[in-house]
Amino acid sequence: MKKFSVEADRLRVTKLYEFETQARAEGHKLIAGVDEAGRGSLVGCVVVAAVILPENIYLERLDDSKKLSAKVREMLFDKITSAAISYKAVCVEADEIDKLNIYQATLVGMKRAVEGLSVAPDFVLTDAMKVDFDVPTRAIVHGDSLSASIAAASIVAKVTRDRLADEWAKTFPQYGFDKNRGYGTKAHLDAIKTFGATPIHRRSFEPVKSLCAQKNSPPC
Repeated sequence: MKKFSVEADRLRVTKLYEFETQARAEGHKLIAGVDEAGRGSLVGCVVVAAVILPENIYLERLDDSKKLSAKVREMLFDKITSAAISYKAVCVEADEIDKLNIYQATLVGMKRAVEGLSVAPDFVLTDAMKVDFDVPTRAIVHGDSLSASIAAASIVAKVTRDRLADEWAKTFPQYGFDKNRGYGTKAHLDAIKTFGATPIHRRSFEPVKSLCAQKNSPPC
């Protein structure tokens, strides 16, 4: 296993501030990164987070949440929320997702997260999604791997949602939400076939929609 080097990590994290540095060169000072967690899940809310970091702060191991272990994500969550100028995580619940569709629900969540910041940003960086804010915005493909602010938001969103999934697992223990986080694993789909859908399942998502439509399915 490659030995961790603080020096190399500092250099890597410094490169993650390229887009923030460009925005500051254009005169912006309060730059928010925005990202989500749970878009592809069959269960519960999609969590959207917005984070404004101090300029060029070094957060050890900062990266796209998907590249990090749960332990590192938890560590970074604490550091990010302690150091941030402002942060906000919001949930767009399953019934609203079913009403709007997941793409529109995520856009709504991004607006709510940014509007919920205690300090208003003057520039917003998003992970690929183009959102109309009242301030200049830049959508970056794979932004959670390329921007420090978006990476921080991805971690806040992911840890927030994982903690919610742990609570869902206590309420609905048959479905293994603490392990699958609501995604469509075989064990999860088998549980739907056996026990039906829970009140927090997204009824518009396949295969939940089809399973609930079957004549002999358990109550959905």
